[in-house]
Amino acid sequence: MARIIAYPNATNISLDDCLIGTQKENTGTQMNPTKNFSIGSIIEAGLGYTAYTIILSQSGGAAPIPVELNNTTSATYTWSRTGVGKFEVKASSSIFNANTTAVFLNVGGSSKPDYVRWAVTAGDIISVSTYDSAGNPVDGSFNEGAFEIRIYS
Repeated sequence: MARIIAYPNATNISLDDCLIGTQKENTGTQMNPTKNFSIGSIIEAGLGYTAYTIILSQSGGAAPIPVELNNTTSATYTWSRTGVGKFEVKASSSIFNANTTAVFLNVGGSSKPDYVRWAVTAGDIISVSTYDSAGNPVDGSFNEGAFEIRIYS
């Protein structure tokens, strides 16, 4: 058996790196095998959700521009503008469910008193709408706004 002090200290760690652990099995037979677990799978199991986190900007009649910060969902995302103040984020697979998906967002550095709504409209689509203070659909609300989709297991 190797002594733990014989291993060098890690200087970088990634989600694909592995840790050794015991997988507990409650089958009545005590097997509890030693296995490798990725750091990413440990984090996901601890958090209980996967996430897609971006910084979002949008102006005029253009589609929103996302800057991806984190994506642990295994999906890719496409943003589109469907009308004034109406946007969709489409996932490459059907991973959204109204009961297990939550979106946390803000408009960022916008100086307008705009507000935002979102809804899961299909298994692969989240619709986002922006409004001015009078309740009228409006473009240009996102100015480096924070946007995160969490999918709970």
